[in-house]
Amino acid sequence: MALAAEKLQSDDAQLDAYSSSVADAVDRIGPAVCRIERIGAGGHGSGFVIAQDGLVVTNFHVVGDARAVRVTMPDGASREGQVLGRDPDTDIALVRADGSFADIAPLGDSKRLRRGQIAIAIGNPLGFEWTVTAGVVSALGRSMRASTGRLIDDVIQTDAALNPGNSGGPLVSSAGEVIGVNTAMIHGAQGIAFAVASNTANFVISEIIRFGRVRRAFIGVSADTTNLPRRAALLSQVTTNTAVRLRSVEKNGPAAKAGLKEGDIIAAIDGRPVTGVDDLVRMLDAERIGRETLCTVVRRTGVSQVAVTPVARTN
Repeated sequence: MALAAEKLQSDDAQLDAYSSSVADAVDRIGPAVCRIERIGAGGHGSGFVIAQDGLVVTNFHVVGDARAVRVTMPDGASREGQVLGRDPDTDIALVRADGSFADIAPLGDSKRLRRGQIAIAIGNPLGFEWTVTAGVVSALGRSMRASTGRLIDDVIQTDAALNPGNSGGPLVSSAGEVIGVNTAMIHGAQGIAFAVASNTANFVISEIIRFGRVRRAFIGVSADTTNLPRRAALLSQVTTNTAVRLRSVEKNGPAAKAGLKEGDIIAAIDGRPVTGVDDLVRMLDAERIGRETLCTVVRRTGVSQVAVTPVARTN
């Protein structure tokens, strides 16, 4: 009886710790989560404030082609917002809402995520405003097809319940940081939902703030983050233990023309380690368009240097 009582107390303590971590994260991020409605066009979704001057992150498919949206906060305050930019290829959009905001939701480092850690979704599903659901990070480095038909790489899979209206809201860690932007669920499936990783979102946001759009160099590949064997790391002269594996290579694209193939591992670009898909996305910026780029490629036959010349990515 004593052992059973001790086990029950231990289980209660663990449950209290879990509940406390979720509640604390929601208390921190929840006040920065908003409802977003297209003005004059109908439809709504979620978003979150990332800067006190009114920068709000949401999904491209939430704002669509709208130039203005209505941003409503949990305290009922409603403001108009202008869409600063949108990136259909990653389903990310950035809004500037009128006024100043006391509460913000900081973007975390999605590269530090581990499968199984707590994932919390906050949003406005099916009209049920500021709903919280919790689950875990089910998988990392997934890909999903954007509305443009192109693949979004570095996507987080979670079993935190998402429904229409959650789109654009934050996926939050137990540390109270945004680790992803909720973007999709699979109709008819239970416990399968997706969020664009925060590192990808951060890159897109930075490009929109600086240029009003996302400029990209294109080599025609999709990729996954993978472990880099120690021997391969030594041969590649990189100090990291992860790299990217090419899942597909577009026929007649720059990568294919350079000789890259499905299954190749890219460990570095121009001598800089590529530790994950987010690195690959960030490194292939506009500065590399038309410029020969040296990829350190790991194959079963050894390590080689492959010169690829990216082209401008057009929509």
